[in-house]
Amino acid sequence: MKKIFSFTKKKKHPFDTPDSASRLSVGYELKDKDLGKVHKAALAGDLAKLKQLAKKNDVNQLDKENRTALHIACASGHVEVVHFLIESKAKLNLCDNQNRSALMKAVQGQHDNCVSILLENHADPNLMDINGNTALHLAANIPSVPTAVLLLQHGAQINSQNKEGFTPLIVAVRENHIEMAQFLLKETADVNSVDQDQRSPLMIAAGNGEVCMVKLLLQFDADTTLKDTKGCSADNYAGINGHHSCSHLIIEHDTQRSDRASLSHQDLSKKKKKMLSAPSQDLEAGFSLGGPATDRDEHGADEAGKDFEDNSQSESLSRVSKRAADDWPSSDDDDESVLIEKKPLKVDLSKMIASKKGEGTKNLSAFFNP
Repeated sequence: MKKIFSFTKKKKHPFDTPDSASRLSVGYELKDKDLGKVHKAALAGDLAKLKQLAKKNDVNQLDKENRTALHIACASGHVEVVHFLIESKAKLNLCDNQNRSALMKAVQGQHDNCVSILLENHADPNLMDINGNTALHLAANIPSVPTAVLLLQHGAQINSQNKEGFTPLIVAVRENHIEMAQFLLKETADVNSVDQDQRSPLMIAAGNGEVCMVKLLLQFDADTTLKDTKGCSADNYAGINGHHSCSHLIIEHDTQRSDRASLSHQDLSKKKKKMLSAPSQDLEAGFSLGGPATDRDEHGADEAGKDFEDNSQSESLSRVSKRAADDWPSSDDDDESVLIEKKPLKVDLSKMIASKKGEGTKNLSAFFNP
C-alpha cells in the first residue's frame, strides 16, 4: 500500500546544502587555490603560522563563500586555533553563504570543545541559516545530545521553528532519534508543536510507523485529537499507512485516558455529595458544643433560672465574705461594734393615722418604733 503520509522520503531535506560532497564532514568544499593564507593556516591547524600571519593580516577576512578563518577552524575542530582567533578579536557571529555561523559549523562537526569555547565567549546560539535552522536544529538532526545540552545551557530556544515549521523535536522525530527526542521532551519541548501543515510529532511518528517514538510521545501526553490541514489525526496517519501497531497504541491511550477521566468524575461526584451532607452534621455538632439554644420548655427555663440565682447568691456571699475579711476589727471596741446587730426601724401605722386626724407632729421620728 502506498504510504500517502510517509515522512521518510522528502524531495529535499532542509539540512541538505549544495556543498554535500565536501572534503570536510560538515559540508565545506575547500580548494586550496580559493583560500587565502590565513584560511589555509586555519585549515591546517598551523597555530605558529597563523600567529605570524595575524600580525599583518585581518583574521576576519572572507573567502569567496564568505567563510572566515574561524569558520574553517571550527569545522576542522582545531581548538587551539579557535582560542587564538577569539583572542585576536575574531567576529563570532559572521555567517557564510549558507548563513551559518562558526558555531553552527562546530555543531555540525560535533566538535564540542569548540562549541563550548564559542558559547562561553557569547556566540549567538539562535542564529538561523538559509533554511531557518538554528544550531539546536543541527544538533537534533545529527543527533548529539551533549551538544544540545551545551546549547540549551547558553540560551538556545528549544521550540524555535525553521522555515518548514519544524522544531528541534520535530526534527528528532522525523529522523527517529529516540534519545534526542526524549532529552528535548524532558527539557520541556512542546510535544504538540506543529509544522506548516499542522502536523504534530505524533502524526509524523505514527505515519512513519515508529512504535517506540509513538510510545514516547504518548508518555509525554501528546494530543491525539490534533488534526492537520487536511483534517487527519495521528490515528488516521497510522491507519492509512498500515501501521496498525501505532494505531492500537493511540486507541489504547485514548481509552485509558477516558477511563481515568470517568473515575475522576466519579470521585468528584462523591466529594460533592459529602460536602452537601456535611452542613447538617456540622449543625448538630454546633448544638452539642454550645450553639444557640431554642425551644426550651418551662421546666428547663426554671431550672436554668434557679441555677443562675444560686450561682449569683454564692457569688454575692463570696464577695461579702471577702469584704468582711478585709474589714476584720483591730480592737475590742471595734469588735463589739461590728457584732451589734442593727435592726431595721418599723413604721407605727397608728401614729401616722392619728397625725392625719390632727394629732400629728412635725417630728418624723415619732412615726418609727426603735
